[in-house]
Amino acid sequence: MTGPGPQALAPGQRRRLIARGVLRALASTTVLVALYFLVPFALISALPLVVWLVVAFLVLVAVSAWQLRAIARSTHPTVQAIVALAITAPLYLLLFAVTYFLLSVSGSEHFSTGVLTRLDALYFTVTIFATVGFGDISPATQGARLIVMIQMILNLLVLGAGIKVFVGAVQRRRKDQESDANAVADGTP
Repeated sequence: MTGPGPQALAPGQRRRLIARGVLRALASTTVLVALYFLVPFALISALPLVVWLVVAFLVLVAVSAWQLRAIARSTHPTVQAIVALAITAPLYLLLFAVTYFLLSVSGSEHFSTGVLTRLDALYFTVTIFATVGFGDISPATQGARLIVMIQMILNLLVLGAGIKVFVGAVQRRRKDQESDANAVADGTP
């Protein structure tokens, strides 16, 4: 996002900027969820599950790094951080949902309910993320339990360190903007 810094915006401009950011975030989330339900997983299901997990992790790290870079370059880092979280959080959840779906399709013994639908897999992922644990779907094999434990540990990291990193990127960018504004006011390049 380019344009005047947040201090230079009139209230109406600020509201429009925030509305555009929220719409971008909503659109990004909608596209990711639609892709999850519409894209065939035939190519992914041919991969060994461990390879898929590594690829999924690398995709998540790459997207997160790209979003952090976007925040660091943004004129409006807070709005960009909202968009970044609206991309990375659903991506994180959807990557685990794909993993659970592929695991259940590979063998109905992995979950207490048998083969999971895509909606079941997403539901299961969100209940783990939210630490609700209704118990209606549960991992039934050692491999499924291991993946669920990995998600639980990563949930703690995402909620703790992940959000702190995004907030830190916003704070650094704001500090840089203030330094730039002070340098311009002082007449130093």
